[in-house]
Amino acid sequence: MNIIKRLQHAIKNLRSTNKSQSIALNNLYKFLGIEPDLDERVLADATYFACMKVLCESIGKLPLKLLKYNEKNGVETARKHPLYSLLHDRPNPYMTSTSFWSTVECNRNHYGNAYVWIQGAGRHMKLWILPSEDVEVWWDDAKILADQPDLYYLYSGGGKLYRFGSEEILHFKSSNTLDGIVGISVQDQLKSTIQGGVKSQNMLNKMYNNGFTAKTVLNYTGSLNDANVNELVRMVEAYGKGELSNEGIENVIPIPVGFSLNPLNIKLADNQFIETKQYTALQIASAFGIKPYQIGDYTKSSYASAEAQQLSFYVDTLLYIIKQYEDEISYKLLSPHEFNDGYHFKFNVSVILRADLATQIDTLSKGVAGFIYTPNEARAMLDLEAKEGGDKLLGNGASIPVELAGTQYIKDATNQTNEGGGKNNA
Repeated sequence: MNIIKRLQHAIKNLRSTNKSQSIALNNLYKFLGIEPDLDERVLADATYFACMKVLCESIGKLPLKLLKYNEKNGVETARKHPLYSLLHDRPNPYMTSTSFWSTVECNRNHYGNAYVWIQGAGRHMKLWILPSEDVEVWWDDAKILADQPDLYYLYSGGGKLYRFGSEEILHFKSSNTLDGIVGISVQDQLKSTIQGGVKSQNMLNKMYNNGFTAKTVLNYTGSLNDANVNELVRMVEAYGKGELSNEGIENVIPIPVGFSLNPLNIKLADNQFIETKQYTALQIASAFGIKPYQIGDYTKSSYASAEAQQLSFYVDTLLYIIKQYEDEISYKLLSPHEFNDGYHFKFNVSVILRADLATQIDTLSKGVAGFIYTPNEARAMLDLEAKEGGDKLLGNGASIPVELAGTQYIKDATNQTNEGGGKNNA
């Protein structure tokens, strides 16, 4: 208990120090004219948000099933297992499986790590997502927290510190990790790139607010006191931004005699603003493993069909993520006895690789004719009811077992020899 209190005190002091440092930095930013809150909102970047959306929805739409290898070396769905409905339907009373896995993937990408607390066991098990920013990972090789060295997760919430062992937490990390324990987020890797994208969008927003009127230099002769100068500048800006449109004044800026306005024009084309913004978007998408067409860039799209696009996205991006989920869930939620009996969790990726109806029917027809599917299995893939007599394998009657291949030629050669010998004897 004393160790936990010391940890709480140390973490509290560390956070209070960081908080005071953040306040001091924010005051410095404001003094320099920098808006730190806007600069660090990475989710405000359209490309970053689009990449997060694609990955989160892709994982959320995949049904997670509990399967088991049977005695015939086949795979069957273990619907009667207590963990099947937990993972497939509702991990906890407040979240569906779709929203749950989408949230986990969102945390994994945004923070580099996602943590899920395993509460209870068997039919009473529930899964709860822990805020990633409130969890710290400790390797207790000095045996401070327990008698055995292990990986521990310290969660700070509600003014309390909770300690979880490695077997109590599902830990999903990004593919970018230097120690294999804690992942590195994309926003940390591309911090300058993402912040540059946010700042470019803020610049565009300001230009829209100013009616695309650039900064100007006001030339005048004589002297004006500060109050008159401020009033003159305020009125010129009001006319330039169109703030007097309610009074019917939109495109005219009145200037007193002896005054002139020299605009400091900023041309986006001359600064290659559009090209730079597009290159930044491609850099962010590449870090996420997102294809350019998925963020609306079709300039270099070379895929012949939507099916080929989805297959490329699955192989190049989703396959690693899905395998990590399956490995972690199967290892942490299944007992060694169940694992040895052939139980394993697997995402159904056919929902994103599903072809058009004509291609599906053609593929299933060939599968039935080739003794791969029974008619009822093929009908189930099309969400059709089973029919009587459809549980038998059917196929082309000309097919023969591989061990009998070529026997027909041996038989024909024997018959020809016998017929030839009979004629000679005659």
